[in-house]
Amino acid sequence: MFTFTAHHGWKEPDTGCSCLPGSGFAQMSRERKVFMIDSFRESRRKTATAVCLKENERLFGDSALGSVKNPKMVYRHLQSLLGKRHDSPQVALYQKRFPEHQLHEDPVRGTVYFKSSEDVQYTPEELLGMVLNYSRGLAQDFAEQPIKDAVITVPAFFNQAQRRAVLHAAQMAGLKVLQLINDNTAVALNYGVFRRKDIDGTAKSVMFYDMGSSSTTATIVTYQTVKTKESGSQPQLQIRGVGFDLGLGGFEMDLRVRDHLAQIFNQQKKSPKDVKENHRAMAKLLKEAQRLKTVLSANMEFTAQVEGLMDDIDFKAKVTRAEFENLCADLFERVPGPVQDALTVAEMKLEEIEQIILVGGSTRVPKVQEVLLKAVGREELGKNINADEAAAMGAVYQAAALSKAFKVKPFLVRDAAIFPIQVEFSREMEEEEEGIKTFKHNKRILFQRMAPYPQRKVITFNRYNDDFEFNINYGDLSFLSEADLRVFGSLNLTTVRLSGVGDSFQKHTDAESKGIKAHFNMDESGVLLLDRVSYTHTRTHTHTHHTELGNTISTLFGGGPSEPAPNVTDPVQVAAPPAAEEAGTKAEAPVRSPRCNQTCVCLQELFLTQINVFLLVKEEKEEEKAGNTETEKKIKTQKKMKISEDVTVELVVNDLPDPTADDLIASKKKLQDLTDRDLAKHEREKMLNSLEAFIFETQDKLHQEEYQQVVTEEGREHISVKLREASEWMDEDGYAATTKQLKDKLSQLRNLCKDMFFRVEERRKWPERLAALNTLLNTSAFFLRSARLIPEEDQIFTEVELNMLEKVINETSVWKNETVLEQEKRSPSERPVLLSKDIEAKLALLDREVNYLLNKAKFAKPKIKSKPKNSTSAGKENKTIPVAEETVPPVSEESPDPQSGESPAEHLTPTRF
Repeated sequence: MFTFTAHHGWKEPDTGCSCLPGSGFAQMSRERKVFMIDSFRESRRKTATAVCLKENERLFGDSALGSVKNPKMVYRHLQSLLGKRHDSPQVALYQKRFPEHQLHEDPVRGTVYFKSSEDVQYTPEELLGMVLNYSRGLAQDFAEQPIKDAVITVPAFFNQAQRRAVLHAAQMAGLKVLQLINDNTAVALNYGVFRRKDIDGTAKSVMFYDMGSSSTTATIVTYQTVKTKESGSQPQLQIRGVGFDLGLGGFEMDLRVRDHLAQIFNQQKKSPKDVKENHRAMAKLLKEAQRLKTVLSANMEFTAQVEGLMDDIDFKAKVTRAEFENLCADLFERVPGPVQDALTVAEMKLEEIEQIILVGGSTRVPKVQEVLLKAVGREELGKNINADEAAAMGAVYQAAALSKAFKVKPFLVRDAAIFPIQVEFSREMEEEEEGIKTFKHNKRILFQRMAPYPQRKVITFNRYNDDFEFNINYGDLSFLSEADLRVFGSLNLTTVRLSGVGDSFQKHTDAESKGIKAHFNMDESGVLLLDRVSYTHTRTHTHTHHTELGNTISTLFGGGPSEPAPNVTDPVQVAAPPAAEEAGTKAEAPVRSPRCNQTCVCLQELFLTQINVFLLVKEEKEEEKAGNTETEKKIKTQKKMKISEDVTVELVVNDLPDPTADDLIASKKKLQDLTDRDLAKHEREKMLNSLEAFIFETQDKLHQEEYQQVVTEEGREHISVKLREASEWMDEDGYAATTKQLKDKLSQLRNLCKDMFFRVEERRKWPERLAALNTLLNTSAFFLRSARLIPEEDQIFTEVELNMLEKVINETSVWKNETVLEQEKRSPSERPVLLSKDIEAKLALLDREVNYLLNKAKFAKPKIKSKPKNSTSAGKENKTIPVAEETVPPVSEESPDPQSGESPAEHLTPTRF
């Protein structure tokens, strides 16, 4: 799983999704990993959200922006086109800023698409899908496994159509979107996660001021710990207020500097042509303007230079920071606007904000910070988070929380919907006096402005007994300016048509209708969904049971109705018979009931007494109700059963039609074909480079001494001729050859040189392997001699074990001497008989035998020796004579020098074993 953030890619031309390779998230699991995508191929830890489509290749990031020779094939700032119709002012502005592109209207959806040729065209969603797919490729290279899940950040002011467009782009790229998270929310989450200890029960408010490339957003966030049923007290962030300016950003500054440089070039009159009409020259000036803005943030003046701007004419001009600030004076005046809007929405004062933190690349402009400081009346602004990576850091934490493969500490997030949504419907009304039918238009707020989400809502439609329809639209958007409203697009979202209501009503005419219930859900991505619509009614069921004589008797024993019957309200008391007293017999002790403290007598007498009472009561009732011969009392109980039936729903999208399933399949196939083409091209280039490198390296090796020793003169000449032929083939036909042809050619050359490389490699390994074998033979022999010197009563090794070690030592020594002697007789150009793999096998066998004996000695228990009998005279103490233990000298890894005269023990250390 990976986290792609479109936040900085859309807001800064030179920024993009970020990554911390080897971060804690990436090390939590080997099965699924969460990454912030880094431009591993970029040196600045950020990638521009741009794509360049050439005839046979695609470029991304800075490589795409650097293709100024053909600006028509470079696509960037796709944010302004997502979810927009062709007649949107945003599309017209994009066409003005990038006149080299041809934007056409989709006849079905009404959206736009780029037409690069008669047969090739791309929608903004397809181009964004390419960027997402490229980002996934970077993550897969790092993770070394396929990745399909993603968390994508989007600007907070994205409406429903724009959010759906991002989801469609991800679907075209074959990604499963776990969540669309607002970039300001992701920044706030990143800030809170690393300051978890500072969050307590007292609410603390922080403002994040984010100025990127195309827009500026100010967000007020409140941090506080709350209690939850699942995990107790947990930190929580809540979005309290959001203010934004859709046209205030760094890219507008770049365009003004570009136009200023173009005006200076025209004033120099080095060319009779107008540089503004040359798309390639304007692309070069835009790239230089972006560099100029960056340099002027740290310097008071800078000289812009462009070589060969137009007609091989170089351009050079000095620009000061004062000139830059004068060009963008009206933009700097709009800097405090989002701050005031956010405070108004949150109903807070500036004094309640503890800290104002800067986010986004354009906040590095000194004038922006100066104006903002003056507007908020603070001495300093917070710069304690990474302005480029903050959104990606927060998004990756959210991705880890959503993944089942990771366990992170909970951090509750309560995001807020910026745009209110309401339900509108009409109901037929009939006036009583005139009998005229009219329609009353009703509105019900579904989600208010700044309503938290995810959240579910249910709206009930009463007084409907037939099919009807209702509309889902945006609510009051008066807080937007007229320009923002025109850019916003359609205020109508969806028309919901219900069918089958009348049939369901007719089928349940005997039931009580509870209305039509529509179940809405605004999910974690801020996308509004209609889960289902159901017709609900209740039906009453009557249950009858009979109360007869036996039941009435049982009530008299304590279980009857709460209202007592006549003449039985007083407790029944039964006295002892007088005859018993007169006869002098003692009455039986009364029996204590386990249920009460009243005194009871024989159950049989009590039962007969109760029957008599019941008969008296019955006779009185029969006399009061003459003619009533019923001996049974009926009791009825009513129960209500709730019944719900789903209603057929037809959705008509009003803001922007979604692409059909066939369109999505076609777009997905188009992107997959481009990806396959890129992979095939990459594989061919890799094979071409491998073949070229092999030819040059092998030609150079033929002149090295160690290669000349192992090849005859005829063999060396044959290899040289084949390499020269391959080089000539590459110069003539190789660069147009297929991947298979290149692979076959490389395989032929490797087979030709295989024996030469093998002999050289073996000769390189011999000294090290033989030295190791000699050392082990000497060490093993010394160990064997030491083991045989152990006294018999202390011996821990058997004779079979020692003989086996001696056999292995002798066989290995004989094999080494014979093989080395045989190899010395052979020519270096012949296949060697002394092979490194055989030496390694002998080393392993001998090492295994020695280690077996060493492990046995390590875990062997010392033998218990019997004490010698004391033959001294009585009165003298018996003293134990310590037994001298034989210490095995340390074992050496180095072979002893036979001429030094030193003992082998002096060169032995036990480190090998």
